[in-house]
Amino acid sequence: MKQSIVALSVLACLSSTAWSQSKKVNFDFGWKFMEQDVAGAQAASFDDTKWQSVDLPHDWDIFHAPNADAPTGNGGGYFPGGTGWYRKQVKDTDLKLANGETLWLNFEGVYQCSEIFVNGTKVSTHAYGYTPFKVNITPYIIKGINTIAIRVDNSKQPNCRWYSGSGIYRHVWLETYNENKMDDPQKLFVRTDKVYGISADGTRADSAAVHITYDGKLDETRMLKNVELWSPANPKLYDIKVGELTVKHGVRTFTYDSTNGFILNGQPTLINGACVHHDDGIIGAMAFDAAEIRKVKLMKEAGFNLIRTSHNPQTRAMLDACDSIGMMVVDESFDGWYTEKNPHDYHLVIDSCYTEDLTAMVLRDRNHPSIISYSIGNEVIERKDIRVVHTANKFKKVITSLDSTRPVTEALCAWDRDWEIYDPHAAVLDIAGYNYMMHKAESDHERVPERVMWQTESYPRDAFANWKHTVERPYIIGDMVWTGLDYLGESSIGQFHYEGEPREESWQAKHFPYHGAYCGDVDLIGWRKPISHYRDMLWNTKEGASDIYLAVREPDYYYKGHVTETMWSVWPTWESWNWKGWEGKNIEAEIYTKAPKVRLYLNDKLIETRDVNISTEYKARITLPYQPGTLKAVALDANGNEVSESILRTSGEPASIRLTTDRKQISADGEDLAYIKLEVIDKNGNLVPDATIPVTVNVNGKATLLAAATANLRDIEPKTSPNVTTYKGQALIVVRSGKKAGKATITATSTQFKGIGRQDITIK
Repeated sequence: MKQSIVALSVLACLSSTAWSQSKKVNFDFGWKFMEQDVAGAQAASFDDTKWQSVDLPHDWDIFHAPNADAPTGNGGGYFPGGTGWYRKQVKDTDLKLANGETLWLNFEGVYQCSEIFVNGTKVSTHAYGYTPFKVNITPYIIKGINTIAIRVDNSKQPNCRWYSGSGIYRHVWLETYNENKMDDPQKLFVRTDKVYGISADGTRADSAAVHITYDGKLDETRMLKNVELWSPANPKLYDIKVGELTVKHGVRTFTYDSTNGFILNGQPTLINGACVHHDDGIIGAMAFDAAEIRKVKLMKEAGFNLIRTSHNPQTRAMLDACDSIGMMVVDESFDGWYTEKNPHDYHLVIDSCYTEDLTAMVLRDRNHPSIISYSIGNEVIERKDIRVVHTANKFKKVITSLDSTRPVTEALCAWDRDWEIYDPHAAVLDIAGYNYMMHKAESDHERVPERVMWQTESYPRDAFANWKHTVERPYIIGDMVWTGLDYLGESSIGQFHYEGEPREESWQAKHFPYHGAYCGDVDLIGWRKPISHYRDMLWNTKEGASDIYLAVREPDYYYKGHVTETMWSVWPTWESWNWKGWEGKNIEAEIYTKAPKVRLYLNDKLIETRDVNISTEYKARITLPYQPGTLKAVALDANGNEVSESILRTSGEPASIRLTTDRKQISADGEDLAYIKLEVIDKNGNLVPDATIPVTVNVNGKATLLAAATANLRDIEPKTSPNVTTYKGQALIVVRSGKKAGKATITATSTQFKGIGRQDITIK
């Protein structure tokens, strides 16, 4: 029986809000950029005055429209890739060092194949686009003006199976370390060795032994008394000061085995997970902290308690958010290994880079309480080569040499009849990851009863079956749907197709103008699809509860002919009772609840009453002739009383635009974001869910427009353009703060009506 007892910590990484270091400077501002390869651009004397001025994070791909001939192709979302240069100058007076100090550039992520030059000298290279790396620039600093130049080469395409973005898309920091001090967060490891006296509900403990090590200079145990335990429901963090560093520490413990399942803080816990790619939707790969926090919040609000970082390490800010918001994480390293999935992917550099990249991931991430497992790979092509077992072992050894407190997993799959032959490979893993293979769970359990499993990818439409598998079988500890969020690249995966469109899967045909994946529970602008509400109800709502959700299945042939589903799709289903032209024809309402009965009313007339239970998969589908007005679903309790309702109303014609911001105030740090929902509304303020309206966005004041776009993955207007055509009556605006305090006014206008949308925010 495999067992792990783990307690976690937070942030031995680079968040100014979550840890402190004696000398650390944000290096994101004041860069010059050129989107092409330029001979001699590394030289200090090079004239870059005509280059574009940019601030980081920066992804040059997202400023382009998808193009059918783009080299990244269907997988990369038809964005250009290419080569770019960044240059920045800094005075030596800003780089003063005391005795024993060294100066470093810390890159959180550059996509990809970066070369770093200081005053014309190449000082470092880094191949992998998803891991952080640090460069010691102390020997290259001169008196006067110092020139930092970065060449980024994303021209060799295709190299990624999804949208990668291009450029210095994560933060850069200028950091000073002192060999006589404890000030390097990567050398610090804070973990909980033991928890004493856990309460019956798993929320508190009498005490906890916190073990702290720092690169051979420190090895001590501190006792915390009367401890609140970290969990997704209660993400409590404690400040721990070590030398020059202050980190946040989350105390928690978990065990897992095939008899008892996954036990968090003494409580049986089902893992309802989401696979999530690294991009942030309409702003591409630009990893602003506010965008990463929002991504985690969206997953939390959708009912998930775990994110799998498919298929690469994500950002420090994203993990910070998981720690503080309460989200468990499977921290994944690689998509492929030695056999290519794309001609220019990681297989070309794996031998020279895997130790460096695994080490970078673990040293940055091991102090996060959110991380419950490391993953070493995903659906590797060489799975039938016995050498794959050796590879899995050596990757696991790198990880456990740095952090032995977490289990190691990997996402396994089979694309043919072979499965049992992978037993030696699965035996390397502490928890075996199954991609779309849960139908093998029972026979595997009979053959290998000690194996602990989780489904590391599953089809969205199989929500009920996967929930039921996990609930009924303790050796299956969770499910991770593909995916939590729609994302750019892997164009058209999860999409339902209409007449005249290619009906093959995403990898079988060219699907332009589709440039993203529609398999998420949450779409590109943050709208929760009906499947999200259904999945949340299954995992998080108790039997007999009165929560209820109503949506409507799009009638076949309503929009553009016959609808064809694909492997990762669900039937197009909407929160809409606007079906103009379908009057008198049958349409299907879909109701989700764990209440024992539901009723459906149209314009206050009872249509039908239905029993709902596990045998109906907690759904009621009711067919009725379409008629405009008010559609209402009502949940009944065990005594037959109507206790809750969900309502859809037919809207009037578009009359105006409503703007609603997620935050009224953002920080004047030049990097904070406000997300503003744009809705087309009728004269009564109702959303017009079928409105396709061209809109122009304008931002005035102490902020700038970063993006304005919709969830429509066929719309090829650049996402950073101020022009956007609403989809399902909605769009999303992203605004970036300036460095000066004041106000910003965001307006949205359309030539199709007089109503203007306006939203004011404060930058402070």
